[in-house]
Amino acid sequence: MTALQTRPEVAADVPAGTPYDAFTVVRARHPGRWVATAVVAVLLAMVVNSLVTNPRWEWGVVWAYLGEESIVRGVLTTVQLTLITAVLGFALGTVLALMRLSRSPLLRAVSWGYTWVFRSVPLILQLLLWYNLAYLYQTIDLGIPFGPSFASIETLSLIDKFGAAILGLGLHQAAYSAEIVRAGILSVDQGQHEAAASLGIPRRRQSTKIVLPQAMRTIVPTAVNEVIGLFKGTSIVYVLALGELFYTVSVIYGRTQRVLPMLVVAAVWYVVLTTVVTVLQYYVERHYAKGAVRTLPPTPLQRLRGNLTAGLSRVRSTSGQDPVLP
Repeated sequence: MTALQTRPEVAADVPAGTPYDAFTVVRARHPGRWVATAVVAVLLAMVVNSLVTNPRWEWGVVWAYLGEESIVRGVLTTVQLTLITAVLGFALGTVLALMRLSRSPLLRAVSWGYTWVFRSVPLILQLLLWYNLAYLYQTIDLGIPFGPSFASIETLSLIDKFGAAILGLGLHQAAYSAEIVRAGILSVDQGQHEAAASLGIPRRRQSTKIVLPQAMRTIVPTAVNEVIGLFKGTSIVYVLALGELFYTVSVIYGRTQRVLPMLVVAAVWYVVLTTVVTVLQYYVERHYAKGAVRTLPPTPLQRLRGNLTAGLSRVRSTSGQDPVLP
């Protein structure tokens, strides 16, 4: 909103009690804002000009490979990896967070130990360990603990490249998700717990119906950052020669020697995927803000419609027509 101020010389000449319409109102000047806008506009124009005029970007090659079949398959594998590991990570992370907040010393110790180990070991090392699990255990037995087994499965047939990637990414993500969920639960006011307990609500319903919905306002922004990190983190599974986006791109530029255009292709797809997640984050945050604000913030479409209506109203008012209310 533009600030308005009165001219000092006019204010000094007009005696007290004069109506407001006797004052001359001028717009507040913001020279710093105009200078900053001009500098940013020039820098942005330089960047756009460089992208358009430099032939070494090879935009024709970029557009040709953007929808290429192998690239699309790599994108689908990346999406699949991200969705499965995100669900696995946050499901297990929620359990670990509840264990960490439990009154049982054993559950707290196991949860803390899991988080400590999986946050300490690099992700690439975890992926390689899971991929070579068959070296340690040739078979996985199902049966009574410390007793006879009823079924036996070969580890190598159960944990392939995709399985190793799911285990590595999912279990690694669970360690970070546990801390995110625990922080969200601790952010809920203690009075909410006491009020629920005073009403005789069981602890399970307290967690699922009262605590977690309020904790989601704190959990969602950080959780979405983790999901976006997972989209980009799936590129590390190239060490397993799994055909996700980055591995597919690296294979193509190794064959065609078009390194930069293929990296741009990967960058464009990662930007598209993270943009979709960011839009979903906005609506999820808006949903969980219902209990915190009286009026929900407008959606981008509502804000655009309001700006267009306000601009139309100003145009009509300056042209002498009746203004249109937003």
